[in-house]
Amino acid sequence: MDRRPKGKPIDWIGSSRDDLKSFPDEVQQALGFDLYQVQLGDMPASAKPLKGNLSGVYELKESHEGNAYRAVYVAKLKDKIYVLHCFQKKSKSGIATPQKDIDLIEKRLKLAIEDSKGARK
Repeated sequence: MDRRPKGKPIDWIGSSRDDLKSFPDEVQQALGFDLYQVQLGDMPASAKPLKGNLSGVYELKESHEGNAYRAVYVAKLKDKIYVLHCFQKKSKSGIATPQKDIDLIEKRLKLAIEDSKGARK
């Protein structure tokens, strides 16, 4: 019996999968379930559009023991969900996503766009 999800496959860009695997188990499970919902075409309750001019990019939010965790993805490209970045948000940056994380997300979004056009190997 094939147990794979019937929705869109996930493509992990850069270190995003390893970064998610470094999170506490509870966070991995919660974000994993949210991504599964995205695969099936649903919008998880924790999904919010990423602020800024990154059209179609969403972040999933999860809190655990006072820490904030994020998984950033885009689902509008071709037939895949691209997970662009997973990170623990540090409180020193306040409410905004740190610029170094935004820069990385923008860089990986370009890779995802290239892949969706068949350019990435």
